[in-house]
Amino acid sequence: MADPDEIKPKAALSDYLAAERTLLAWIRTGLALMGFGFVVARFGLFLQQLQFVRIDKGAPHVHAYGESLWFGTAFIGAGILVNLLAGMHHVQLVRALDHGSAGAKHSTWLGPITAVFLAFVGLGMAIYLISIRS
Repeated sequence: MADPDEIKPKAALSDYLAAERTLLAWIRTGLALMGFGFVVARFGLFLQQLQFVRIDKGAPHVHAYGESLWFGTAFIGAGILVNLLAGMHHVQLVRALDHGSAGAKHSTWLGPITAVFLAFVGLGMAIYLISIRS
């Protein structure tokens, strides 16, 4: 009797390597989000220091910059989430490749969801920057 693993053809090495390249690309995306989030969170401190310099020169104190901490934290959280979801997707894909079901449908929602999230956070940051300018 034939072994069930022999019935379905195993995936080619190029399929595994493509899956790993995709995982690494998502990891780079997550790390970039976390790094950018750190910069945005620290940007508020930079703006506060500028306010101290302006106050020393006689300019009035205008605004607190605590919102950049929240935007930065949102980016860091998004980076963590992207890395976790990319890892889970990679494990599922490798298991599917091991079982010979590489042609089976798999989700492609991580990219569009990340893009929509970044668009909303970017819009919020733009509104925030315009509001503190006036």
